Amino acid sequence: MKKAFLTFTLFFIILAAPGVVQAQDLVYRPVNPAFGGESFNYQWLQSSAQSQDKLKDPNATTSAFGSQDPLDDFKQSLERQILNQLSRQLVTSQFGEGGLEPGSYTIGNYSIEVTEGTNGVVIQIVDIGTGNQTTVTVPYY
Repeated sequence: MKKAFLTFTLFFIILAAPGVVQAQDLVYRPVNPAFGGESFNYQWLQSSAQSQDKLKDPNATTSAFGSQDPLDDFKQSLERQILNQLSRQLVTSQFGEGGLEPGSYTIGNYSIEVTEGTNGVVIQIVDIGTGNQTTVTVPYY
């Protein structure tokens, strides 16, 4: 009798269950902006990834703030200032106080041609050794 009652109860639950069960649509919303998610999540994802990153670059020689030694920082700063001053003196001695005048110049392995174009001064720099060239246009103001 007990077995018949359990069978009848189980049968009744199986028949009645579809009327009681409810569901809704599953909506997928990506979080990562690389896959269509909200672009404002990028900074949060980046900071989360960086905080979890325990690996250190074995080839890194300096931190994000430069080297740890103030004397090395001072030495590098001094070298940059000296090289900047030398390059400024070289340009002044080569081109004069008035700046670049139209014409052709040869400095070391570089051939520099300065012309005036419609949009501004056009400077074409050619590496004589390799043949590579770069064109820079300085607009008029």
